[in-house]
Amino acid sequence: MKLGSFLLSTALLPYSIAHAQSDAITIPSGTPLPVTIKQHLAMKAGEPVRAELIYPVYDHDHLVLPAGTTVAGTVVALTPDRTRRIHARLRADFTPFHIPVVRFNEVILANGTHLPLTTGTATDGAPIYRLVPPPPAKGGFVSRQFEAVKQMAKDRIAVVTGPDKGDRLKQLLYSQLPYHPERIEKDTSWTVDTAAPLDLPGSVSASSKPPTAAAPDAPAATWILQAYLADSLSSATSKPGQPIKAIVAEPIVNPDGTIAVPQGSILTGAITQAKPARSFGRVGELRFSFGQITFPGAQPQAVQAALTGADGAGDMAMNSEGEVKPKPKDKLVVPLILIALAARPLDQDGGRENHAFAKNAVASNSLGTIGFIIGTAAQKPYLAAGIGYYGSAISIYERLIRKGKEVAFAHDTRVVVQTTARRGSAIKPAAQP
Repeated sequence: MKLGSFLLSTALLPYSIAHAQSDAITIPSGTPLPVTIKQHLAMKAGEPVRAELIYPVYDHDHLVLPAGTTVAGTVVALTPDRTRRIHARLRADFTPFHIPVVRFNEVILANGTHLPLTTGTATDGAPIYRLVPPPPAKGGFVSRQFEAVKQMAKDRIAVVTGPDKGDRLKQLLYSQLPYHPERIEKDTSWTVDTAAPLDLPGSVSASSKPPTAAAPDAPAATWILQAYLADSLSSATSKPGQPIKAIVAEPIVNPDGTIAVPQGSILTGAITQAKPARSFGRVGELRFSFGQITFPGAQPQAVQAALTGADGAGDMAMNSEGEVKPKPKDKLVVPLILIALAARPLDQDGGRENHAFAKNAVASNSLGTIGFIIGTAAQKPYLAAGIGYYGSAISIYERLIRKGKEVAFAHDTRVVVQTTARRGSAIKPAAQP
């Protein structure tokens, strides 16, 4: 009996191997993996990096790696952040700022399985925020400016009252020092491409379904498509009329189970407005749109599309027309306050100097600890005022004279596009493993 069982299992072994191989899933090379870290990390080469997937990964319209999957790697190098260093030196901050270079080499599945991963390096790490256009602005120019000022005030208050306010206060105190420790901030994100195919066991294929195009009793009027930009865009280099493409990252499924929009479909569009940043704080502006969608193996179809979201830096904003530009800054308030404080040591209060120490400290603190020490130790009001005026001049330069910030979207930036639904030949999802 044992011999019979052995012979039967031996006969079925090739079938079992073939079946297991057919169940295997391969994520192709070049697949974007957007990841983010959930804790602060030391800024040093060799530092382990444990990140999570921001968005799910699909393979042939099936979810195989859900959002939150752990991806592990290391900081492989540190490169000098020269621009930040220059501006820091002007404020007497001699911290040798760096940009971390990271590479990820492992995927850790929910069941604890560790899988080898090969990716390229990434250096453009930054916190990612989903830019969402607000409702169309109402009222005239004055009311719109008033709303912008209110929003800036809310953002300032959120810095003090929001989560992790204690940590932000500590970092603010650190920034006053002439040298302070560096770190990779929590929520820093990178998007890396797989440099080699990633083989997954068939058992990881998730049972959850992609987004449904519409309710069963209502035809789809629009699609909300999640896609990755195929090329990098910048207000400094992009030109109006320049063609652009985005690749659909998540499929859309019809209520009957057929695929409405396959993963890998291509959205085609163009830059509609690009204005580079200029001197005197004038920021860059960028706007783009899509007008065609192409399903795999099919002809392009015209669609009406609107950009309804994009990943970007926290200092960027999108208006109701899909235009992206940096948020407005209070260019006058801070310099005026610094100028007023710088003049305090020159006010002798009718010849009395009882408060000279406090006045010198307030005036010279525009350069942080170094200014505070020099301005108060010397006990010379003109020296303290000079330091204060120097700090005011730096603030004026950075806010009013220096070139404004550009708008840039890196390769594989995630965008959300709302398009009109188009009919095509029904595509049946592949059977679940």
